Amino acid sequence: MDGHVLKIGPVEVSPGLLLAPMEDVSELPFRVICRRLGADLVYTEFVNAEGLLREDPNGPQRTRGKLRFLEEERPVGIQLYGASELSMEKATRIATEERPDLIDINCGCWVKNVALRGAGAGLLRDLAQLRQVVERVVGCTDLPVTVKTRLGWDAESIRIVEVARMLEDLGVQGLTIHCRTRSQGHKGEVDYAWIPRVKEAVSMPVVLNGDVVSAEGVENAFATTGCDGVMIGRGAIRHPWIFREARHFLESGESLPEPTLRERVDLCMEHLELAVEHGGERYGLVSMRRHYAGYFRGMRGAAQLRAELNGFRQLEPLREWLLALGDAELTPPAEERGTHSSPAVA
Repeated sequence: MDGHVLKIGPVEVSPGLLLAPMEDVSELPFRVICRRLGADLVYTEFVNAEGLLREDPNGPQRTRGKLRFLEEERPVGIQLYGASELSMEKATRIATEERPDLIDINCGCWVKNVALRGAGAGLLRDLAQLRQVVERVVGCTDLPVTVKTRLGWDAESIRIVEVARMLEDLGVQGLTIHCRTRSQGHKGEVDYAWIPRVKEAVSMPVVLNGDVVSAEGVENAFATTGCDGVMIGRGAIRHPWIFREARHFLESGESLPEPTLRERVDLCMEHLELAVEHGGERYGLVSMRRHYAGYFRGMRGAAQLRAELNGFRQLEPLREWLLALGDAELTPPAEERGTHSSPAVA
């Protein structure tokens, strides 16, 4: 993998490890953590074009806030979703004002309240409307436009090669393919065999997504499909170190050791402080509950540890508890510790 470069317009990264856009997960603090751990390119959580346009400019700016990022995150892409070409054009103009490195169109979200309304993977059932959306988005921004999609709506309507050609003809500069159909959701087998077929049909970079959860999985994706990059979603939630480990494995062929307890605690605290700085104490406490499992997965006593962490309602006691945990081992059962007791050393 020496010298492998993923190039999307003026954006060049190596080897091409991307953090997927994920609702309520790919928030600013987690993106920063993943960049620090070796992700080459990160995307915001997906932003509802209609919601962005409806938002009161004098109000809380909950949707507009999803567009914001730190310079440290670059290169960063903003992902938008919507069924209306007019709304997507207007939303793209707003997103472009934030000056990300890329604009991404979501054509892959499979959940009912998105896809059945014609957005996300719903666009795969109406390629004429997909064309309209992409034309408007590409035509209204000076930034590179990428698309994240699926193989098709279902097994009987896989048209990914046709879709890829159309997107490239419309000016899309990069394509990420989740290698399942919309009807599969996150179930069933991924079908990586479509990646080389799409690669043969287009010249723009093609990024693989779906079920890559280890450094070895990243290497296998590159080696067996010829993809230009690998986008990691749930694998990063489960184990944020996957980017560092994959980079090391690609460079050396060797696996890094599992993070120590101290490393896990330190990264968790780093994430917590970023979350508090970004959104305040309550946001930090609540948003971290989605990530504790990833930081402590696989450790003895981890389930009870997560339960305790989720129970904190104030920041300072949580900080103190995590600091104590850094020098402890997860051995005593809950009944021996009591609620929010300091983690004991075995």
